[in-house]
Amino acid sequence: MRLGRPREFDMDEALDRALAVFWRRGFEGASIAELTQAMGINPPSLYAAFGNKEGLFRKVLDRYLAVRTTFWDDAMKEPTARGLVERLLHGTADFMTDPANPPGCLLVRGTLACSDMAQDVHRQMVECRCEGERVMRDRFAAAQANGELPADADPAALAGYFATVLEGMSVHAAGGATREALHKVADTALRAWPS
Repeated sequence: MRLGRPREFDMDEALDRALAVFWRRGFEGASIAELTQAMGINPPSLYAAFGNKEGLFRKVLDRYLAVRTTFWDDAMKEPTARGLVERLLHGTADFMTDPANPPGCLLVRGTLACSDMAQDVHRQMVECRCEGERVMRDRFAAAQANGELPADADPAALAGYFATVLEGMSVHAAGGATREALHKVADTALRAWPS
């Protein structure tokens, strides 16, 4: 067994710093030099801890989903499907325009910025986005089964619609939309809720 020096950096802090770089620059736009400078480590430490840039990105993505998107978890606690959507839409407006973060969503921005050279990273981000849509679809199907949604509502189409709105809000935030403007989008989208 090879014994090396113990890791000399705080993993969570390093991941948060790498997250900021990936969020602003995208996976391919973030260089090893930028990442290591932001993380306060040298390239050999990055490779020893994460294997490569893609390994680092996977850890960053896990941290982003666990720590930065807690408004999704809060929305899932809503007792009604409509309440869930309302909380998601308004939580997204707040999150996407939080001055503590780059504007928009790491997943949406990152997916749009990936070229064919980063297919595995692109696939990971698409899978995460699809999982959010699946969670909404399942929740809407349950709402339909208990009578909250009308029988003629289409849970999959409804989930696709709201996922599209949420992703569009990210694109608008990245383009400079204000929090107020995104809350208006959220209110308008809620008018599409089937009655």
